[in-house]
Amino acid sequence: MFKLAKDCRSAGKPYRDAVVDTLLDLMKTNDRVLCFDADLGGASGTLKIQKELPEQFVEVGIAEQNMMGMAAGMSSEGYIPFCHTFGPFATRRCFDQIYLSGGYAHNTINIWGSDPGFTAGANGGTHTTWEDMALMRMIPGSIITDAADPVQMEWIIRTFATLEGVHYVRSGRKASYSIYESGSTFELGRGNVLQKGSDVLIISAGQLVKDALDAAEELEKQGLSVEVIDMFCIKPLDKELVLSEVAGKRAVVTFENHSVNGGLGSSVAETLVEAQVCVPFKRIGVNEQFGQVGTADWLQKEFGLCASDVVKTVNALLAR
Repeated sequence: MFKLAKDCRSAGKPYRDAVVDTLLDLMKTNDRVLCFDADLGGASGTLKIQKELPEQFVEVGIAEQNMMGMAAGMSSEGYIPFCHTFGPFATRRCFDQIYLSGGYAHNTINIWGSDPGFTAGANGGTHTTWEDMALMRMIPGSIITDAADPVQMEWIIRTFATLEGVHYVRSGRKASYSIYESGSTFELGRGNVLQKGSDVLIISAGQLVKDALDAAEELEKQGLSVEVIDMFCIKPLDKELVLSEVAGKRAVVTFENHSVNGGLGSSVAETLVEAQVCVPFKRIGVNEQFGQVGTADWLQKEFGLCASDVVKTVNALLAR
């Protein structure tokens, strides 16, 4: 069961601290849990793991494809591997290795793809992934998540450690907002209704959940009743919740730090179409664009991923 933080806009600890602290706890109680990193120990914080538990840490260097193959091999011997690198290198660069050595071979690979979308910041277009979830959705049996805050991230890491298969979680590395109270628990394949509303439904995930709540606040100032769902688990999607909550809404939008193709928006759209549900609907995300160089804040505005963009989109839907 989850509880919202008293102030959903208060600063939370960095995602990387949540990942490293959780992994260390798991690794100290189970020596079969391993951590792999691809020359990003300083950026991800996994240097701490390397120092404390060197026999359970593997530094592969800038060799992401090899990392996934090694992780799959260790899984076949009964180990529980967790791999980290930046989102595009964790998915796009080594998709074939994950698909074949992980999914097809029925091995377990747990992957944290960091700094997706605009959070790539000054690293630029080569380090930007708008397509990671779309790729990972194509692996049969995979589980895809987008962590809204460090509390949710900790729960995801702990849950992945108990499961077999290919599992992917994406998030930034640095400071975040506190959406949930410490100790909150969740369920894979279940969305979280953060606030109920009767006019508008915003379905979001990851770091944009905070912006979705901000957009809802602005829309409520216009006299609208707004519902917000954190759909942190993109696959399997909570189709039942989607269909129940769109009923009676005057406008429905999805809002993601990802391409509108293949991610949260596509998953929700597919659900609505297959159920023959007709509702004013719009996917808010990136469409047919590569990444750019800039600060995360600037990139978020440049790619139209701010609360104000949600407000504009909803008002346009209502004006049809």
